[in-house]
Amino acid sequence: MSRMCELTGTKPMTGNNVSHSNARTKRRFLPNLLDVKLRSETLDQSFRLRIAAKALRTVDKLGGLDGFLAKAKPDNLSAKAAKIKRDIEKKAAA
Repeated sequence: MSRMCELTGTKPMTGNNVSHSNARTKRRFLPNLLDVKLRSETLDQSFRLRIAAKALRTVDKLGGLDGFLAKAKPDNLSAKAAKIKRDIEKKAAA
């Protein structure tokens, strides 16, 4: 399982630990990933996703999974999230 948010595409970043003597050693900054169950009102179905805590706050702000996916760019979404987005758009169009 990769350390990547399924909704925003957030991945680990690299940087340095800087000691008191200013010596630098490489380190990784990992995203704060959570396993959550989000509900789509349009599809009347729940989905399990692994998303960053920051993305969860944005989902809440935009009115749930449907609102978030409506504004999300397909480039950042995982294959699973992109399929959910397509299904929501099909159902809304019908």
